[in-house]
Amino acid sequence: MALLLRLPFLILLLSLLPMAATAQNAPCPLNFTVLQKFVDAYKSSQSTNESDFTTSFRCRYILQGIHLVQAEYLRTTGFFLPPANSSASCWTALQTEIDQVFPGFDPRSACGFRTEWISTGCMNISSLSQFRSLANASSTSVLSDVNQSCNRSLSGSICASCTSTVARLNAFLTGPDNGNVSDCASYPLIYVSGAVNQFGPTNDVTALCFFLLDASIGSGGNSSGGGPGGWVFGVIAGVIVLLALAGMSWWTLMRKRRQRRKRKKRRIAGTESSGVAMQLESVAASTTLVSYTFEEVKSATKNFWRDNIIGKGGFGNVYKGVLADGTEVALKRFKNCSAAGDEGFRHEVEVIASVRHVNLVGLRGYCIATTKMEGHQRIIVCDLMRNGSLHDHLFGLAALAAGRKLSWPIRQKIAVGTARGLAYLHYSVQPSIIHRDIKASNILLDEEFEAKVADFGLAKFAPEGVSHFSTRVAGTMGYVAPEYALYGQLTERSDVYSFGIVLLELLSGKKAIISMEGDQPFLLTDWAWSLVRRGRTLDVIEEGMDELGPNEVLEKYVMVAVLASHPQLQARPTMDQIVKILETDLAVPTIPDRPIPLTSNISDIEKSVSSSGSGQLSSFSGYQSFALRNDDVGSE
Repeated sequence: MALLLRLPFLILLLSLLPMAATAQNAPCPLNFTVLQKFVDAYKSSQSTNESDFTTSFRCRYILQGIHLVQAEYLRTTGFFLPPANSSASCWTALQTEIDQVFPGFDPRSACGFRTEWISTGCMNISSLSQFRSLANASSTSVLSDVNQSCNRSLSGSICASCTSTVARLNAFLTGPDNGNVSDCASYPLIYVSGAVNQFGPTNDVTALCFFLLDASIGSGGNSSGGGPGGWVFGVIAGVIVLLALAGMSWWTLMRKRRQRRKRKKRRIAGTESSGVAMQLESVAASTTLVSYTFEEVKSATKNFWRDNIIGKGGFGNVYKGVLADGTEVALKRFKNCSAAGDEGFRHEVEVIASVRHVNLVGLRGYCIATTKMEGHQRIIVCDLMRNGSLHDHLFGLAALAAGRKLSWPIRQKIAVGTARGLAYLHYSVQPSIIHRDIKASNILLDEEFEAKVADFGLAKFAPEGVSHFSTRVAGTMGYVAPEYALYGQLTERSDVYSFGIVLLELLSGKKAIISMEGDQPFLLTDWAWSLVRRGRTLDVIEEGMDELGPNEVLEKYVMVAVLASHPQLQARPTMDQIVKILETDLAVPTIPDRPIPLTSNISDIEKSVSSSGSGQLSSFSGYQSFALRNDDVGSE
């Protein structure tokens, strides 16, 4: 009887089982057939064995294909990602395309991809509207700039111009990635190709620009996709064929000559590479530096996985990595390595290896390698700074969005640590070292917020017995001392000026160059000086800072920053003097008046002349330190 009562419930349960299975494995809405023309082009262009292509190459090729398909899905639906319950069927559909190019190659097992990663993306952004809202919250102009640069045919230099603008979209994509298939680095490219470019991601030119997928290789040069420019490509291809046939004998001669030149260049490059290696081996012999193999570096960075990028610059990328013994490190990978690049790489290794100080970034080793697929590799391995850079904490979007501000004790610790590191470079090593690129992004912070001066790529060994020397101007706008920027005259006090700017950034939370909407940009140091000379020194301090110190200490730090960033070289103290002032009760020296700022308008100049009475644009009347003014107030 009981069984008969339960029978309808069992029948209902059995009828729902197929529906549940279907819900867990829904059809894939992604259209992977759009990859067919790229697959066909790839197959027709192959002239080597499949074994010649590394797993890394195959994974990158497949990943670019996935991003193109996601861009097409965004174009047609307004969504970046397919439903989570369609992940398995999407990989099945993709595998059909993969088997045509790399038979039997499973990207999930070979590349470390997970099934769910194709449906989970950067910061859980799934829709076009979400992406645009975040972008507009970050910058009201970035989307319009991208639209202006990228809504056209992306051939040649236009592609380069567009992608450089697209890079600005990475600023607000701070993670989490939720895997490396639909990661934050790929979102801007997916967005622009799927929602901005009028031709769409499947257009041959767009696909080549954004995803490096070429539908024209092996197809006789007709890559217009049937558009109005197709006959142009055909005519050009015909002309090229006629020229090639007419000049076959000349071409053969030129090819032989080029081959001889290439062989000569390879011999020279090999000699230069071995020369750099020998020079660095001599450095390593006298230090504790380790010469890492390229395989060790690849293993530490998970084959230079994009999620491990923690910094970017003109030199290349910085990756987070874990060595075989579990040590976390930062790996600076130089790009476009050449004879000149090798010299810069060797120089930076030698500079960092020659110094050891608690407030300088520590060098663990380096890697020099040349491989068939990756070419020349030059990598520096340093200690990992868990708290990133000072720039991240002052101006990073993630910190600003969360409303987090560094407390005064931490800022004070960073200021003193940076000053100690620079003083060591200037006065404790022989020959002394001038950094030349002190800025907030080159001040790294460990887990205890101890400051570490980093990036010695522009550093110079100062000649002994010389007060200053002339050299090519290098550095970052806003941080470069006036005498160095104008005349190329470099001294230790050029670093002092840059330190003063960084200290002002640390105290005020403002950038080295202040831009006000509708107004001419002006220098942070001029802004701070204008407040100091009006007796409003504490107005320089950023509002909302936690655990503020005594007013006299805060004012003292502001005065040091203004004095260090004085435009006249002789007015600046040395770094060892700055350390003593910050660490002791030593008073701040008198601050000389300044010339009229370079950005002043005519009314400012006329006002200065009339107020001076003598017709001079500046005077050398001093501004008394806080301690002296306190005494004056007390005597009254």
